[in-house]
Amino acid sequence: MSEFNRGGFNRAPRKMYKAICSECGKECEVPFKPVEGRPVYCRECYAKRRRF
Repeated sequence: MSEFNRGGFNRAPRKMYKAICSECGKECEVPFKPVEGRPVYCRECYAKRRRF
C-alpha cells in the first residue's frame, strides 16, 4: 500500500459497525454507529433508495 491515499494523507481504516438492513433484513456493516429508531440500509438497498 502506498504511503499516501486519495486525499494525500495516511488515514487509519474506518471503523465499521454491524447492523441489520431495515429493508431486506440482511446483516451488513456501516461506517457509523447505528442509532435505535433510525433505519439502516445495506449497500444494495441504499443504492436502490437513492435512485428515487
